[in-house]
Amino acid sequence: MPDAGELEFRLSEDGGILFLTLVSDDGMNRLTRSKVIALRRKIEGLASPGASVLPLVISGDPIFSAGADLNEISQLNGPDALAFAQLGQDLMTAVANHPAPVYASINGFCLGGGLDLALACHHRIASPHAVLGHRGAALGLITGWGGTQRLPQLIGKSRALAMFVAAEKITAVQALRIGLADVIAADPVAEAVRRIRDRANERFLR
Repeated sequence: MPDAGELEFRLSEDGGILFLTLVSDDGMNRLTRSKVIALRRKIEGLASPGASVLPLVISGDPIFSAGADLNEISQLNGPDALAFAQLGQDLMTAVANHPAPVYASINGFCLGGGLDLALACHHRIASPHAVLGHRGAALGLITGWGGTQRLPQLIGKSRALAMFVAAEKITAVQALRIGLADVIAADPVAEAVRRIRDRANERFLR
């Protein structure tokens, strides 16, 4: 029987780089409670004492993530919603605190909680067809996973507020222009690998 995490993501290593790929039956990679818990445990484990800490590339197959599962959210009462917010914050903190570089390789939709996950990464690489945004306001929601803090720090308070209040979806080109994406690449995972190896070569040559 597969480990629970294997139903939520795939993890592999190649050339001293870890690759974590979100997976789901419908391809939307919604950040369900079980997926959030499995991801947090795995990422925390990657930085545990005695672990060989390696650069991490997070991506999704076939898209990065459509965000939290709205069916789950609709069933939450007040205390459950608070607990769910804390679970998401714990995951994002684990990603942000990973001691090696973490790259979000964004293909397709990167929305809501998916954008929170990308924001927690140290670098963001978008495919030309990536779509990013926080759509919660259109549903009367606001993220509780740290995006309200990380997005303004990255692109400025006024631009972030516009994205939140208008539930705006932006293209990869717009994301690059405002500083939400570091670069646009046809193959975001390959570009992340290239940047990690270039950085390692620079350190070696010093």
